[in-house]
Amino acid sequence: MNEPQPQFAQTRPAFVEHVHLVVNDLSQVSEFYQRAIGLAVLEKSASGAVLGVAGKPLLALTTRQDAVRAPRNAAGLFHTAFLLPTRKDLAHWLSHAAANDIRLEGASDHLVSEALYLSDPEGNGIEIYRDRQPEEWTYDADGMVAMATERLDLQELHASAPQASWAGMAEGTSVGHIHLQVGDVPQAEAFYRDVLGLKVMARYPGASFFGTGGYHHHVAANIWNSRGATRRQQNMTGLSDYTLRFNEQAALTTALASLDKQQISTTKTPQGWSLTDPWGIGITLSA
Repeated sequence: MNEPQPQFAQTRPAFVEHVHLVVNDLSQVSEFYQRAIGLAVLEKSASGAVLGVAGKPLLALTTRQDAVRAPRNAAGLFHTAFLLPTRKDLAHWLSHAAANDIRLEGASDHLVSEALYLSDPEGNGIEIYRDRQPEEWTYDADGMVAMATERLDLQELHASAPQASWAGMAEGTSVGHIHLQVGDVPQAEAFYRDVLGLKVMARYPGASFFGTGGYHHHVAANIWNSRGATRRQQNMTGLSDYTLRFNEQAALTTALASLDKQQISTTKTPQGWSLTDPWGIGITLSA
């Protein structure tokens, strides 16, 4: 059987590879991502689990004795966005959610994508979405992409679901993007655009969306709950860190040189270069 082709989001100069959350109740949260979201356990220990699809790690969960629940207005995660290969896969997941009383918190047509929203048992936001084809997207003269938040017809989507039984997330599912809560949007632009080299692809009131290679966004940052938030405490639950993987070594080299110039410290690890953003959210840059 042929492996599915990587999606547009993953073929760009840089993309989000996986996300790491700190949780209080490891077994409950892990079980939710398996049962409700459809991820499989790839690794497991007393203090953590790695979950993914078809052997590909997408989400790491760890727990720690001193973990304290992050307040809603703390910097950190707004949502982890799981990108499904096709609209049929999105409809299939929706039918699974409906059949198992999994509560959605929203559903939107963003012009570039169709998205369903929910939260895990500890309040970490989740988006399940599918992209329209990039040739269906509308760009302006500056390369910004048209995005909106319009009503998604859930009944129509549900009606289009395959009748086959649902067997977990479709092969080829990936982390399409990560959406962050930050303290200040201009400061986020100064870091994600000016230091890491991502392009601002769209702006909403109180939010900016950053992408590479014309993708609508790999990283978003908003202040909707978190205006003025300061650095995260290290023992907070929620988003610990995420990996930004570079398909182009030159883009990584440029980002590292920019970090060096700004005197933002990085640590070389077996996984790549580790650093934190202005709000203490960990990032690993790898190639």
